[in-house]
Amino acid sequence: MRLSLTLACMLSCVSFATVPARADGPAATPEPIAVKARSAMPVPGDLSFDLVEGETVSLADFRGKVVLVVNTASKCGFAPQFTELQEMSETYGREGLVILTVPSNDFRQELSSAEEAKRYCALTFGAELPMAQLAKVKGPQAHPFYRWMRETEGFEPSWNFNKVLLGRDGSVIATYPASAEPLSAWMLGDVKAALATASRG
Repeated sequence: MRLSLTLACMLSCVSFATVPARADGPAATPEPIAVKARSAMPVPGDLSFDLVEGETVSLADFRGKVVLVVNTASKCGFAPQFTELQEMSETYGREGLVILTVPSNDFRQELSSAEEAKRYCALTFGAELPMAQLAKVKGPQAHPFYRWMRETEGFEPSWNFNKVLLGRDGSVIATYPASAEPLSAWMLGDVKAALATASRG
């Protein structure tokens, strides 16, 4: 009797051990997708931003350059993207890329002033990018640039670190979600294509 029980236990263990492990794991996170512009209209050149540095710049001042506009927040989980944005600016700035950061507290993750945000980002992420004053980026009180984007392109930031890529003629090339890492191959591809196309024109 004892032998039978031992044999049964051994057979059970062998049977359990030979069950193949599941090969399927969790599904891979899909790569975020840029939304291509639906309008060929350039952004109005008279739309302007007041910068922390003290000057006012209009989008007309950037004609002839490729511009990446990013709504930012210092305390957001995506804030380390400041480091990649700085690297992108240093690498492609000489080719005509400008990165404009627009701090906003619309998602309750920004410091109390743009001046504080500028200092924090410089110390924490080494970012020395042009930074606008605090602005709303969604809703009826949004900055005029973002109101135009909503009305013309159907784009409104859904979170911090959404991105808008403008060509040298001021037209909207594409918009990107927060998950779009600046130095990812697919986003760099769009930036390089914009710079290349512009330089031929």
